[in-house]
Amino acid sequence: MYIDSQGKVEGANAAARKELRFTAIGPQLTAIVRRPELLGAVDVARRTKQVQTFEIVQRDQTDRHFACVASPLGLGVLLTLHDFTDIKRMEMARVDFLANASHELRTPLTSLSGFIETIRGPARDDPEARDRFLEIMQGQADRMRRLISDLLSLSRIELVEHRPPEGQADLASIVTEVREAVAPVAKSRGVELRIIGGEAPVTVTGARDELTQVVQNLIDNAIKYSESGDVVDIELASGVTASEASALAGRRWEDAGRMSIANTPGAVSGRSFAVIRVSDSGPGIERQYLPRLSERFYRVDQGRGLKPGTGLGLAIVKHVVQRHRGEFVVESEPGRGSAFGVVLPQAG
Repeated sequence: MYIDSQGKVEGANAAARKELRFTAIGPQLTAIVRRPELLGAVDVARRTKQVQTFEIVQRDQTDRHFACVASPLGLGVLLTLHDFTDIKRMEMARVDFLANASHELRTPLTSLSGFIETIRGPARDDPEARDRFLEIMQGQADRMRRLISDLLSLSRIELVEHRPPEGQADLASIVTEVREAVAPVAKSRGVELRIIGGEAPVTVTGARDELTQVVQNLIDNAIKYSESGDVVDIELASGVTASEASALAGRRWEDAGRMSIANTPGAVSGRSFAVIRVSDSGPGIERQYLPRLSERFYRVDQGRGLKPGTGLGLAIVKHVVQRHRGEFVVESEPGRGSAFGVVLPQAG
C-alpha cells in the first residue's frame, strides 16, 4: 500500500485491506496500524529516502510472520508485507520433528540393539528365548512406527494451523465409522461403546480426515483407561450456542477438576455449535495434571503404570481443534473417570 507525505493511505490492494481490516482509502496509517516498528520504519523511509526492511510477528492463537519493506516513492512510502508464516512453520516443524524423533526413538533403538546382541550371543542356541526376544523386538518396532506416524501427523497439522479449513464434515458419520473401526479392540477389553445422539447428520466446518483423527484419539484413550465391563459414552449435540456448547462439553460433573485446553469459540457471534464428548469411568486424573495433558509426550502420573501409546494423541487433538477455531476441554475426577469434549462451529 502507498502512504503519502501526510501519513494517509492513498492506495492499497485487497490483501492489505483484508489484513489490516479497513475498506475506505484515505485513513491515517496510525489509525489502522498499532505496530511501533512498522510506523517507525515508514517514518524513517520517508525522512531518509532509504529503504527499510524488517519483520513483524502478529501474536495470536497461532502466530503469523511478515517480512516488510518500506520503500521511498515520490513524496511518500510504498509499504509491502509478505506473509511467510508457512515457511517459518516448515522450519520450526523440521527442527521439532528432528529433535523429538531423535529423543523418543533412542529408547526403543537401544532396546532393539540390546536384544540383537543377546540373540547373536547368549540366546543363539535357545529357540524359546529367541522367540520371546523377537516378539519384544516386534513390539518396539511397532512403537517406533506409531511414533513416527504421530509425529508426522502433528507436524502436518501445525504447518496449516493458522489457516482455518474450508470444507464440511458430518460428525455423526465420523463417530459411527470410528466406533466400527475400534469395536474389535473395545470388545477384546470387554468395553462397551455407546453413542448418545447423532441420529441426524451433524455438519461442521472442517477437514474430515483431521476430525476423524480427533474422534479416534479420544475414543482410543477412553478404551485404554477403561476396565472390562465399563462403558465409554460418545455424546453428540448440535444447534447450541457457544456458552451452551462449552457447558455440554466440559461442565457436567460438579466435583470434577476441569481445564480448557484450546481456545473458546465464544467470540464468533451468531453461530451455532456442535459438541462431541467422550467420557469413561476409568481412574480419572487429578487436578494438578490437567494443565499439561496436551503437552507432547506427557504421561500422567507415571508411578501408576504407563498405558500403551506415543503420548502425542491429545497434542494432535489440541492442534486440530485450534485450526478449526473450536474449543477442547477436559473434566476429570479421580474414582469417577474423565471426559474430553470438543466444540466446533457448525456449517452454514
